[in-house]
Amino acid sequence: MDIIYVVMAIVAGVLVGLGIARLVGVGRNAAAERAAEAEAARIVAAAEAEVEEIKKAAQVEGKELAFKLKADVEEEVRRRKSEMAKQEESLSAREGDLTRQRKDATRREGELDKRERSIEGREKAAEAMARKAEAAQTRAQQELEEISGLSAEQARARLEDSIRDQAREAAAVEVKQIEEEAAKEAAARSKEIVATAIQRYASEFVQERTVSVVPLPSDDMKGRLIGREGRNIRALEAATGIDMIIDDTSEVITISCFNPVRREIARLAISKLVADGRIHPTRIEEVVQKATTEIDKVCKEAGEQAVFDLGLHRVHPDLVMQLGRLKYRSSYAQNLLQHSIEVGFLAGLMASEVGLSVKQARRAGLLHDIGKSIDHELEGSHAQVGAQMARKLGESPKVCQAIAAHHGEPGPQSVLDHIVDAANQLSAARPGARRELLASYVARLEDLEKICASFAGVTKAFALQAGREVRVMVENHELDDAQALMLSKDIARRIENEATYAGQVRVVVVRETRASDYAR
Repeated sequence: MDIIYVVMAIVAGVLVGLGIARLVGVGRNAAAERAAEAEAARIVAAAEAEVEEIKKAAQVEGKELAFKLKADVEEEVRRRKSEMAKQEESLSAREGDLTRQRKDATRREGELDKRERSIEGREKAAEAMARKAEAAQTRAQQELEEISGLSAEQARARLEDSIRDQAREAAAVEVKQIEEEAAKEAAARSKEIVATAIQRYASEFVQERTVSVVPLPSDDMKGRLIGREGRNIRALEAATGIDMIIDDTSEVITISCFNPVRREIARLAISKLVADGRIHPTRIEEVVQKATTEIDKVCKEAGEQAVFDLGLHRVHPDLVMQLGRLKYRSSYAQNLLQHSIEVGFLAGLMASEVGLSVKQARRAGLLHDIGKSIDHELEGSHAQVGAQMARKLGESPKVCQAIAAHHGEPGPQSVLDHIVDAANQLSAARPGARRELLASYVARLEDLEKICASFAGVTKAFALQAGREVRVMVENHELDDAQALMLSKDIARRIENEATYAGQVRVVVVRETRASDYAR
């Protein structure tokens, strides 16, 4: 296209030159015409030379373009051939894998068929042997019934009674002989057992904490606390909700209240009144109000510290306050705030092991006993009360469910519920965490006496030495010495199976023979 444009330009130039020559006039001479023709020839020659150069440049550029296209086509062909070779190798490998899998499946199918046939054969053989054994047993039973004239049940009952009586008599004599022989060798072992029992029992201290003791500088302060006609003591009891016990104990008064927070407020208020010396109803109300504020502040700080120790955030202020109140409450002599913190840490550790949220587990563990701060004010178990309070104050449904289910009512619905329940039991069951209440201690002794009194021939039973020994009185005419020995064994075995105790329990059966007469 460039060559055509150049030729057309040259022709246009020639025509223009000729036109100009004609316009100049025919009258010019031949020299001018020849000059114009020479210039036109020169222009045409220059144009033809330029056309030749353009042709050569176009030919070179075409050849280079052709070489480049050829190289690109050859490279694309090589690349596609390489990809096809790789695909063929992959297909070959897959075909090999499929062939191996097909062979493995065929082999396994054959093995399964063999096993099924073997199992069927064994089942048939077992069924045949069972039928033979049943038939043989039936024939033997019929023969025995024909020979003895008794049915199978009658013969079995008679044989059991006879063997039982013989075994008891032989066992009584044998046990007595063994115990007499072992008594000489068991001195060191018995001392070790007694020391261990005393050590274990020493770790369990029975105490019920419903009172606090306030020391006084002198006994004259008791009269000032009572006031004229008892108005001061009535004002104190009305303001704090406690009972003041003022007895003959020197320089001491006792505060009694089941609510530990109110008891602590009363103790603090009385201490301030005693230190100040001004004791009258108006002053009592002011001091009680200040003591209440101080206790609330202490509770708030204790709750905030617990939340901070566990690394939690955005806990409602009311929950923090109720959590701090657990500082003054205890369960089985275990401080509830420390117990809640411990449960929070344990729950977080277990949650990290199973891949759950550590923060959420710690939160649920810390708040699991929050209901105990107000359960005496509302109806329902502390778990349900705590769950309702947490739900009302914006805790997540999972945390509320874990609080409600940490005692199994309702049943756990998630892994978090099980974690909080397990952490609660672990904290309560660790050595030294809890101590028995007086009620459970007395109930344990009563259970021991009931177990002993349930045996025939027993007249009385006494639990002694904090349940470490049980003394059983039996009727002389109903049991002999051998039967008394066996009775002690039977009672010991039943206590092992049914009673709860620490260490060991000694069972002593007392069979007393009395002879009496009258002198007339």
